[in-house]
Amino acid sequence: MRTPAPAPAPSPAAAPAAPAAPPAADRPARGLAGLHRDEVEARVVALGQPRYRAQQILAWVHRRRARTYEGLSDLPAGLRRRLAAEVPLLATTVKAAQDAGDGTRKLLLALPDGDAVEAVLIPEADRRTLCVSTQVGCPVGCIFCASGLGGLVRNLAPDEIVEQVLHAESLLPPAEKLTNLVVMGMGEPFLNYAALIRALEILEADWGVGLGSNRITVSTVGVLDKVARFAAEPVATNLALSLHAPNDVVRRRLLPRFAAVTIAQVIAAAADYRTRTGKDVTFEYVLLAGENCAPEHAEELADRVGGLGCKVNLIPWNGVSGIDLKTPTERDVRRFEEILERRGVPTTCRRRRGDDIAAACGQLRLRHLDR
Repeated sequence: MRTPAPAPAPSPAAAPAAPAAPPAADRPARGLAGLHRDEVEARVVALGQPRYRAQQILAWVHRRRARTYEGLSDLPAGLRRRLAAEVPLLATTVKAAQDAGDGTRKLLLALPDGDAVEAVLIPEADRRTLCVSTQVGCPVGCIFCASGLGGLVRNLAPDEIVEQVLHAESLLPPAEKLTNLVVMGMGEPFLNYAALIRALEILEADWGVGLGSNRITVSTVGVLDKVARFAAEPVATNLALSLHAPNDVVRRRLLPRFAAVTIAQVIAAAADYRTRTGKDVTFEYVLLAGENCAPEHAEELADRVGGLGCKVNLIPWNGVSGIDLKTPTERDVRRFEEILERRGVPTTCRRRRGDDIAAACGQLRLRHLDR
């Protein structure tokens, strides 16, 4: 097996300019779910209450599934009224929920400004995985993705990210909890970096949701300076890098707005991140008929990523209305997977889920916008 040496990891200065997005500072948290423990403590102390009340509030919100201040039964009624007047417990509401025949559940969350964002709950055996969004729309413009059809509307605030988790957990039976989180929904997480980090701090904290970093995966199309920066964060998680092509010619066609980011740079960034953090790193690869799923593509991909210790996650494309691409056949998917496995590349295949409820990123939001 041929294993080319990875290129040196690009420095942040060498990373191409990312598409512009509104700064996270423009979107401070409105709901209490987006506040740090010290911020909640400061609020209750300012209201003349003991500091420990903050821990009670946070436990109700993040662990005990309270969704209104009335549900915080061990707090004084006066404090509940004062808090309700100052800050909403949650800033978002569930606008629509759809269940697929395979158990997938898609949520459309209404945001305070009237827009909407999606989250998808995927139950599998003993796992309950939630896919969350970080932006309304997306600036990346992958030609196969519904999220970017309308471009970027805005960044999500930290509470709008965290609340996707809280709403999803409210739909589970009392004895069940989310086991895994993937930040792979609408938007490019690293183009909303500050809000992403704040949300992860809350999601991982023992006073917050309490998800371990090894149970969270953040996906990026290759915002290289932020990948390097994320590796040094205390909240660094597993990482998924969207490759989608075995060479730069195909990648430029599929991800035209990220044409300056090469396959070699993405692979080098993956290897560097894995070395620095010890976290799992996955290459995501959407399979598109006639574009990137021929046997020669599989062989070339194995040449590029073999020997790195990183897994390839194959994703047969979910068809999207208005996008003139084709879903690969089961035979093509199986052949691609077999070639990678024969070449010694750890491979999984994410079978299509929720076709009957438009579960691919952005589809449910587009349907509501069209009404």
